[in-house]
Amino acid sequence: MNKCIILFVFLFTLSLATHAQDQTVGLLSYKPWISYDGYNLIFPHNQPDVILLNNCGEIVHTWEGEEGRVPGNTAYILENGNLVKTHRSSDISSDAIWAGGGGEAVEIVNWDNESLWYFERNDENERLHHDVAILPDGNILMIVWEKVTAEEAISLGRDTALLADGELWPDKIIEVDPATDEIVWQWRAWEHLIQDVDESKPNYGVVSENPQRININFDTSNGDADWMHSNALDYDPVNDHVLLSVPTFNEMWVIDHSTTTEEAAGNSGGISGKGGDLIYRYGNPAAYNKGTAEDQKFFYQHDTQVIDDFLLPSHPLYGKYAAFNNRVGADFSTVVVWDNPYDMYIAEFGKDEDGVFLPEELKSSITHPVPQQLYSTGLSSIQVLPNDNYLITDGRHGYSFELTPENEVVWEYVTPFKGGLPVTQGDVLDINNNLTFRMKRYPIDYEAFMGKTLEPNGYIELEPEVDFCNNILPVKMTYDNDRLSLSPNPVVDIVTISWETGLYEKIRILDIFGHVLLEKEISGGMARVDVSDFPKGYYFVTTSGGGVKKFIKVQ
Repeated sequence: MNKCIILFVFLFTLSLATHAQDQTVGLLSYKPWISYDGYNLIFPHNQPDVILLNNCGEIVHTWEGEEGRVPGNTAYILENGNLVKTHRSSDISSDAIWAGGGGEAVEIVNWDNESLWYFERNDENERLHHDVAILPDGNILMIVWEKVTAEEAISLGRDTALLADGELWPDKIIEVDPATDEIVWQWRAWEHLIQDVDESKPNYGVVSENPQRININFDTSNGDADWMHSNALDYDPVNDHVLLSVPTFNEMWVIDHSTTTEEAAGNSGGISGKGGDLIYRYGNPAAYNKGTAEDQKFFYQHDTQVIDDFLLPSHPLYGKYAAFNNRVGADFSTVVVWDNPYDMYIAEFGKDEDGVFLPEELKSSITHPVPQQLYSTGLSSIQVLPNDNYLITDGRHGYSFELTPENEVVWEYVTPFKGGLPVTQGDVLDINNNLTFRMKRYPIDYEAFMGKTLEPNGYIELEPEVDFCNNILPVKMTYDNDRLSLSPNPVVDIVTISWETGLYEKIRILDIFGHVLLEKEISGGMARVDVSDFPKGYYFVTTSGGGVKKFIKVQ
């Protein structure tokens, strides 16, 4: 190997390790030749702003919120450049309904942060919370707590020992049309209950024989009013399904969205023919009396989703399911992926011979290379990136990282807030200091960014190490003994190599680790080399005349 390359790789690795030791917040590490390039959206707790960062941790855009407003909890960038965000007042002292994850308002603002639409629901009977999902037609699905009195709960067989708060807040989903402010569809958990305690009640039945129904007496929260605590909402546009994460049941539920509101209140209608009854539930068969603790797969999960964001249908994980499995271990969390057992030809999800929803096993369970570095009892998110990497956020530590399928960490970022205020580089944060519900990475070429200015504009953290990312990125090589030049750079498929010294040159192309990928003698002062089969990343061209140049393969 060329001695210059050996020295460069050594110094580059040493520099990366040395600088990484100094970073405590913001960008911790970055391998751009392996990482997926994009912009990262965060909406950290205890402060009002939605922030878009590049992969160097620099702010490229901010949607400023009003003082006294905080996340409620999610935000999404639409293809037209508008932002959908959920937020609430930071003062909850007089709120009739309150629990962790509580929201209040859903707002649409444009790129310049001008409010275009506002919807609020927070009173003595109902409250928005946690998440929303935007449908292809622009309508928005929202999760709502609805208060039910103890008398109403008992009338449907709720065990009186499970009414510690004297009321219950089952969840419902509403679909709102921003053009009219109307609720155009809704689904209520309260209309799909079963119990096996009181034969005199109308919803009495055998729980194990009715997995489409929700057992009103399945409870893991000691009778808290916040019985379900649904924390994630997603929409499957291929099958017209709504996905709901119900962590207190340790399950993800799927609901048929092809129903009318009237059908969604019953058990017939829609493509499934089952109305608003559950057409799929997964993670804990014990919730419908079909399993034991040994069969449980989810443990207070977050961010359940159909895998489709920014992916082509040809992607091997497209259409499968994923979730962040918060409490799977005593001191670590995992990300899980499982097959979607839906058969669209018969409009049913597969079950085994005992009536348990499939699959029997998860497709994969992924954690940090040092498992204890990924542990969050709540919050948190997972995103499958187009380059097959995973973007994972540990919400309680505000720690986000990108992981390759080979379990290599190639990008790390710590949200630099403490209690909603920016911290100084070098400060060490503790659990819950910088709560970050999710991070979402949008591709560089996302339609919303077309024509927008996304220039770096400083950092969140105070006293940032402004050269840190430049020190991580391979520096410009200065070895030009034969005036070597490369074009274009970055390159997609063909790189043109030209030089001046000598008639013949031995050309080598090496990867960042010094492995020789191509070697041949070429004459004429110029050569066109096909690198279309090379993975995205950084490469070096060396010549026998002593020239060394770097190029970037971008596709």
